[in-house]
Amino acid sequence: MELQEGDKVQLIIETETGLGYTVLINEEFDGLLFRSEVFQQLEENMEVTGYIKNIREDGKIDVSLRPQGFRNVIDSDVDKVLQKLKDSREGFLLLTDKSSPDSIRFHMKMSKKAFKKAVGSLYKKKRIAIKEDRIELLNK
Repeated sequence: MELQEGDKVQLIIETETGLGYTVLINEEFDGLLFRSEVFQQLEENMEVTGYIKNIREDGKIDVSLRPQGFRNVIDSDVDKVLQKLKDSREGFLLLTDKSSPDSIRFHMKMSKKAFKKAVGSLYKKKRIAIKEDRIELLNK
C-alpha cells in the first residue's frame, strides 16, 4: 500500500455508520472517518480533503479531516481562531476555556480541546487577552 500516515488524500463520503462515516480514499481504498473527527456537515458522495490518520495492522485505514501532527493541527487551529477574531467587528469572541464544548463546536467548528490549545498558543504569543467572558484580539 503506497499510503502513509499523514498523507493528504481525497475522500468521498460513502455512508454514515454508528462510528462515523465510511469513505473512499483516492478512489481506491476504503477508510473510516470517526464522528469525533467531524466538525462540519457531510453528505453521501461529498468530496473532501482528508489525511491518513492511522493504517491498522488489519489493513483498515482511519482518516481525519485535519492535518496530522501536533504542529500542523495547532497552526491550523490558531489561524482559525485568529481569523474569527479579525472578522469580528468588536475584535473579540464571547468564548472562553469555560465555554461549553457544544458552543465552541457550533461557533468555531473545532473541539474544545483544540480551541483551548489554540487560545493558549495565541495567549503565549501575546496576540490575545483572556477576559472572564471573552477573548480579545490585541493590537488589531
